[in-house]
Amino acid sequence: MQINKKSKIYVAGHRGLVGSALVRQLEGLGYSNIICRTRKELDLLNQAATNNFFNIEKPEYVFLAAAKVGGIMANSTYPAEFIYENLQVQTNVIQAAYQVNVKWLCFLGSSCIYPRDCPQPIMEEYFLSGPLEKSNEPYAVAKIAGIELCNSFNQGLGTNYVSVMPTNLYGPNDSYNLEESHVLPALIRKAHEAKLRGDHEMVVWGSGEPFREFLYVDDMADACIFLMEKGIGRGMFNIGLGEDISIGQLAHLVAEIVEFKGAIVFDRTKPDGTPRKLLDVSRMSELGWKAKTSLADGIALAYADFLRNENAILSS
Repeated sequence: MQINKKSKIYVAGHRGLVGSALVRQLEGLGYSNIICRTRKELDLLNQAATNNFFNIEKPEYVFLAAAKVGGIMANSTYPAEFIYENLQVQTNVIQAAYQVNVKWLCFLGSSCIYPRDCPQPIMEEYFLSGPLEKSNEPYAVAKIAGIELCNSFNQGLGTNYVSVMPTNLYGPNDSYNLEESHVLPALIRKAHEAKLRGDHEMVVWGSGEPFREFLYVDDMADACIFLMEKGIGRGMFNIGLGEDISIGQLAHLVAEIVEFKGAIVFDRTKPDGTPRKLLDVSRMSELGWKAKTSLADGIALAYADFLRNENAILSS
C-alpha cells in the first residue's frame, strides 16, 4: 500500500521504549507529519481529553504504544495499576480512532498474552488456549482485552486494526530502574554497577534456567511500519528474533559485553516466571520481514546508549 509521507501519523507513547523507536524509524523513512503528545499534554486515561485530541488532530494512522509496563517485581507489586491503566488507555484510543475514521491502527500487545505452558515455539493460534502466567496476569488480561477490542471493531465496524505481539524488547529509552525493569536492562545495569564497584560477583534473580527471546526495539518498530506499508489491517502477528537464550547464558553475555569480570550467582529464592517463551515468527517471515539485529549486537548498542545516559540513569 502506497502511503503518502505527509500522512498524519499519531504515535501514542512516543517517549517510551517502543514509541521512541517508532518515531526514529518513521523519521528515518521520510514521514514528516508525526504527531506526539506527552502525558502532561494529553492524559490518555481521560476519555474526554482523548476524544478531543482525536477530533482536533484527526490522524490517519495510529501506533498505540502507550502502556504501563514492567518486569516481574513491578507486575507483582502494582497489579491494579497494570490492569486498570492499560485497559483505560487502549479503550480510549481505539474508540477515539474509530470515531474519526482512522485508516489503520497498530495495537502493541505482548507475548505474555499466551498461556504459561504453551507449546514452543508459540504460534498465534495458541492465543486463549490455556492459563496465563500468574506473575503478570493483570497486565496480560489487559492486553488480551485490547486484542479482542481490535478484532471486534474489525469484524463489527469494518476497521483496520492490527495487533502485534512482541517478544522481550530492549534498546534506547529502556527503563533501568531495578524495581520496574525487565530482565535484560536490569542485567546491564547490575553488571555495570558491579564493574564500577569492583565486585567479585553479581546476583541474578531466579535459577537462570528459563529461556527467553529478545528483540532490539528498532527491529520491532521496523516490523510495525512494515505492516502499515504492506496494508495489513487485520489479525495478530508475533514479532521476534526467532531464537532464544537461557537467562544464565544471557547474564554471562551481558557481563562479557559490559566487561564485568566477576562471578554470576543465581538467587533461587526469587521467581523464574514462565519456563520458556519463544515466538513462532513464520507469519512475518512469510510476509517478507525478518529481524536485522543479533542479540550480541543489540546488547552492545543498548549498553552504548546506557553509557550515554549513565548519569541520569544511575541518579534515578
